[in-house]
Amino acid sequence: MRTRVSRVLPLAAAVLAAVAAVLPLSTAAVGEPAPPSYIVTVRPGVDPAGVAAQVGGVHPDRYFHHTLNGFAARLTPRQVADVAALPGVLAVETDGTAGPF
Repeated sequence: MRTRVSRVLPLAAAVLAAVAAVLPLSTAAVGEPAPPSYIVTVRPGVDPAGVAAQVGGVHPDRYFHHTLNGFAARLTPRQVADVAALPGVLAVETDGTAGPF
């Protein structure tokens, strides 16, 4: 009997550890997906942080100041509409990867 317990106990511990490692991933997958990321381009001279601050819940992931003036952020459809309606905003486009034409 003692031999059987000594064989089963490590197996049970390994199974428990595997389940515990996967559990946080499975509960995160059940939640709602994150909103898509957008690139917001604003006119030269307009502060991208100021534009983002005008719409509730917008938290830019990064700001752009060299190639273009703007920011990237995950936005809900409502936030996209609100940001696009602000003065000084030139474009609100879905972020993505560009490939060769």
